[in-house]
Amino acid sequence: MSRRHHRSLQLAAATALMVTAATACNAAAKSDASDSASGGSGKTFTLVTPDAVGQNEFLKLAVSGVKDAAKQHDGSQKVYESTDTASQQQNVQAAVDAKPDVVVLVGFEFADLVAQQAQKNPKQQFLIIDACTAKTFENVSCAVFREHEGVYLAGAEAGLLSESGKVGAVDVLDTPQFRRYSDPFAAGAKKVAAKTETSTRFVGGQSPFDDSARAKEQANTLLSKGYDQIMAAAAAGNYGVFEAAKAKGAYAYGVDVNQCVSAPGTVVDNVIKRTDVAVEKGIESVLAGKAGTVSYGLKEGGISLTGLEDGVDSSKCVIAEHKDVLAKVEALRDQIVSGELKVDDPAAN
Repeated sequence: MSRRHHRSLQLAAATALMVTAATACNAAAKSDASDSASGGSGKTFTLVTPDAVGQNEFLKLAVSGVKDAAKQHDGSQKVYESTDTASQQQNVQAAVDAKPDVVVLVGFEFADLVAQQAQKNPKQQFLIIDACTAKTFENVSCAVFREHEGVYLAGAEAGLLSESGKVGAVDVLDTPQFRRYSDPFAAGAKKVAAKTETSTRFVGGQSPFDDSARAKEQANTLLSKGYDQIMAAAAAGNYGVFEAAKAKGAYAYGVDVNQCVSAPGTVVDNVIKRTDVAVEKGIESVLAGKAGTVSYGLKEGGISLTGLEDGVDSSKCVIAEHKDVLAKVEALRDQIVSGELKVDDPAAN
C-alpha cells in the first residue's frame, strides 16, 4: 500500500519539521492527464495529485470530488497524476497554463509550488487539500482536517472493546502535531471507561515514517504489558503494528483510509479523511468568492470512521461485529457535531 495513505502524518511532518522535498531537475515527467467526457460549457477544474492514483483510496476520493464538481457545474475536469518531484512541478505548470477556473492540488508537496504560482498568476484560483501555504494569498484556498475528532471516537471504541482495560498508541514522533493521533485516542477511551490505562510509544529513529520494524517493536512493548487495543499512527510503519497485534490476538486502528483490508480480524476501525467532501465543498467556496482556509471535521463530513460510513458490513473491519459499540460512538459523534462535546487538539497551542 502506498505511503500516500498516510497523508495526515506526512502533513504533520512537513509542518513540524519543515520538510521540503528535493527537486530532481533531471528527472523525466511521468504525468498522466485524463479529461472528463463531458462536453459541458460550464466551469473547468484541474486536479494535480502527488502520486499515481491507482488503488490509492485517498486520491481516488479526490478524483471523485473533482468529477462531481464538474458535473454540478456542467463543466469539465482534468486529472494530472504525478510520480516524482519533477512531474509534480511540471503538472502544476501545465495546470496553470490551461487556466481552469480552479486548480486543485492534494498534499503538502504542493505548498511551495502554489505559493510561487499564486504570486505569478494572481487571477488563477488554487485549492490545496490537506495542506496550506505558509503565507496567505487571496487566490489560494486551503482545506485542512480535524483528525483529532475522529481519533477520539476510535479511542472510545477501544475503551468499550478493551478486555484488559489498557489502551495504547504507536505514534511517529513526540510532538504536538503527532500527538493529535494519540492523545485524543486516550481521551476517548477514558471518556467511556474512566479507569482505562493509556500509554503511547514513539517510533523515532532515522526514518520514523517508514520503519515497520521499529513500529512493530514499540507495539510489542505495549502488548507485553497487556495493552490489547492499539492506535496505529506510524505512517508506513502501521503494518508493523498490525503484525504485532495479530500475533498476540490484540486489535489495532488505522488512519486515513480503510486499512482493515490489510489485516482483517485485527484492525477494528479507521479514522478516515473524506477528500471528496473537501474537494467538492472547497470548490464551491472558491467559486462563491470565499477564499481562505476551511477546517473539515465530523460536522462537515470531512472526518469519519469506517464504522460510521455506508458499507461497514463489507469493510472487513472488526467494528462491524459490534453494533452496540457503534451506537454509543454515534452518540458521541453527535455530541461533538452539536458542540456539546469538545475534543482537545494537542496541536492547537
